[in-house]
Amino acid sequence: MYKDKVLLITGGTGSFGNALIHRFLDTDIKEIRVFSRDEKKQEDMRKDYNTDKLKFYIGDVRDYASIKEPVQGADYIFHAAALKQVPSCEFYPLEAIKTNILGTENVLDCAIDAGVKKVICLSTDKAAYPINAMGISKAMMEKVFIAKSRKTDPKNTIICGTRYGNVMCSRSSVIPLFIEQIKKGQPLTMTNPEMTRYMQTLEEAVELVLFAIEHAKTGDIMVKKAPACTIGMLAQALLELFDANNGITIIGSRHGEKLYETLLTREEMMFAEDMGSFYKVTADDRDLNYEKYAGQALLDKSITTVEDFNSHNTELLSLDEVKEKLVETEYVKKELASFKDGK
Repeated sequence: MYKDKVLLITGGTGSFGNALIHRFLDTDIKEIRVFSRDEKKQEDMRKDYNTDKLKFYIGDVRDYASIKEPVQGADYIFHAAALKQVPSCEFYPLEAIKTNILGTENVLDCAIDAGVKKVICLSTDKAAYPINAMGISKAMMEKVFIAKSRKTDPKNTIICGTRYGNVMCSRSSVIPLFIEQIKKGQPLTMTNPEMTRYMQTLEEAVELVLFAIEHAKTGDIMVKKAPACTIGMLAQALLELFDANNGITIIGSRHGEKLYETLLTREEMMFAEDMGSFYKVTADDRDLNYEKYAGQALLDKSITTVEDFNSHNTELLSLDEVKEKLVETEYVKKELASFKDGK
């Protein structure tokens, strides 16, 4: 389905963008467009990949005009551009609104005008029961794309989204910080050892968006089931992998942090479709004339018997399983190799 197609990745210089490029670069896809505001990262990528299949566009999702050109002729858009750092968004919530909410509307409006086949908006577990500015802005992003999907003919443009938890070794992951502290012989700074977080690789995040491309209908939110572990166990696993005995310093929760993360709320789980390794939450396609839907409620589950899907009640990995998951990632493998070579 990707033969001779054109992909556009907003925020394409980030961890997800690079993983998606690796997935598609050697296929029969026609072109991959990278849209971002970071000219230095674009230049680095241009040199690293050294291929005509990649095209680079400098711009900002906040600027509607800068999006119009790269969107023209695109078949699929992966909208990954976002402000993702929870503490930073707590201090600059209006910046999160401009990028995560208004920027998404700009991307969608351009995509609809250009007749893009499908747009996948990347969201986060922090959008479910949000307590911080980043999560609230991402929850509003979801509302924006669902509202747009109601008004857009899916024969022209399908708008859907994915929601996933912490991606291991990404820029917002704690793993690179722990490894850096291990290598420097410093104590590992930990917020709360009992916090749980999902454990998902970049490759699994890409698998989710590709599943959404094939299976999501307009307005859908797709979620990949993922295991989790405590932050304390994650730190212990890294210490054992690196054969290190650094101490641990508890610094307390940062601004806006949760004890655990939720991928699907109880309300969403009532209607979520279990698709094996994935869940699909279909948008409520009713209009505001609720009276005409009397007697059509699909309450096949009781809210009292349904739980949200969160990092406390998902599969919790053992210490050995966490170590196995870590060494699956290219980042940890490279860091381990360089650490052992330097000893």
